Amino acid sequence: MVKPKKHLGQHFLKDQKIARKIVDALSSDNQGRPILEIGPGTGVLTQYLIELYGSSLVLIDIDSESIVYLKEHFPQLKDRIIEGDFLTKDLSARMGEKYSIIGNFPYNISSQIFFKILEEKDHVVEVVCMLQREVARRLVSPPGSKEYGILSVLLQAYYDMQYLFTVEASVFQPPPKVKSGVIRLKRNNVKHLSCDEVLFKKVVKQGFQNRRKTLRNALKPLNLSDQIKAMPILDKRAEMLTVQEFVELTNELAAGGGNSTI
Repeated sequence: MVKPKKHLGQHFLKDQKIARKIVDALSSDNQGRPILEIGPGTGVLTQYLIELYGSSLVLIDIDSESIVYLKEHFPQLKDRIIEGDFLTKDLSARMGEKYSIIGNFPYNISSQIFFKILEEKDHVVEVVCMLQREVARRLVSPPGSKEYGILSVLLQAYYDMQYLFTVEASVFQPPPKVKSGVIRLKRNNVKHLSCDEVLFKKVVKQGFQNRRKTLRNALKPLNLSDQIKAMPILDKRAEMLTVQEFVELTNELAAGGGNSTI
């Protein structure tokens, strides 16, 4: 049996009903589309994914002990079990043009996983995942809430997001110290934002660096022009802005608001 490893943030789900519920949260239009499971561990989700997606399923896990276990218990997957780090692997050739992701994400790298998904946003059409409940709520939170942050804005720019349900700590081995949440991301119709997307990311990140400050103060490192400084929107804090307002602010900066040195 695979032993959960603390340094990998492993907490193995042991409730079969919840495992099935997570798998069923994938949209029905995924039939025929490649599915990537991140961190399958002992295969509690894998067993149900095989039933639905068969040869379309690919697994990736960084834990060599889990890889051995998975190959022994799911021999039908053969060469579709990848040992490696999702954060550093280039899976484009293996997964194809469009694919979906599912997994019980390790708490300690869940944010990094989402930044990688953003890099692959033109290929990743859907994500169903379980992660720390507070993080899950933060990602799907709307503008104006204290949880709304950098990843909330960046992900909601390209994905429609939904918090699905909460999972108690007692259904894991070992049980984590916090509850978990399951969320779903579905790619929206925005292929490209109507602004400089590199500058957009800088504006969002800088805006939330000092989230208690108004944007007029938080964005000082971007060398704002006097014209931009006078804009009423800069009286707000970053957490108050919608994705579209960040896009509009980015366009104003690009048109004559100054240059970023960060």
